[in-house]
Amino acid sequence: MENLIRVLVVDDHFVVRKGVCALLSGTADILVVGEAEDGQQAVDEAVRCAPQVILMDLKLPELDGVAAIRKIRAVRPEVAIVVLTGTEEEEVLAAISAGAVGYLAKSSRREEFLEAIRQVSRGEAWLPPRLTRNLLGHLRPQRAVEAREQLTDREREVLVLLARGWSNQRMARELSIAEVTVRTHVSRILDKLGVHNRVEAALHALRSGIARVELP
Repeated sequence: MENLIRVLVVDDHFVVRKGVCALLSGTADILVVGEAEDGQQAVDEAVRCAPQVILMDLKLPELDGVAAIRKIRAVRPEVAIVVLTGTEEEEVLAAISAGAVGYLAKSSRREEFLEAIRQVSRGEAWLPPRLTRNLLGHLRPQRAVEAREQLTDREREVLVLLARGWSNQRMARELSIAEVTVRTHVSRILDKLGVHNRVEAALHALRSGIARVELP
């Protein structure tokens, strides 16, 4: 039981919520520990059942998904929140700015749900290529292009791996440097790009051409 990934499922539509729970059932390493049908309940359940991963719809009553993400991040900053999309891209971008670490279409295959949960539970991001391509068209470059010339060679290397959704630990192994050094590079990258978190940094890097990922 200790090694199971604890998941909270948040969606106001009963059938969708139960469908996602059913999708995750019978998995050896994943356990659904709670459900919520509105934003405030999501915040309460995040505190009560201490999930490692939250799958969250954005169009929620009582408290919308983006506001709920901000509240959850304030009390449970270690929780990895993945947005269940079926919404406008701008809302997904707002959720990322609020602290979501990935996004997943509700129509995704079971294997994608499982891999997304496993990946974000390891401290990595989940950036499915097709959805990422759609998001890039709605993203403002902000300071990303300007920052292109400010990044050091090592920061560029880190950013390319960050844009793949890699965790600090995985980047440290790949680059043969200490994890604390990776954290320092990531912090400097966020500052230079003028973004709030690593997922925003990844999207801005892709949007500006600093990093490239194969998008179908």
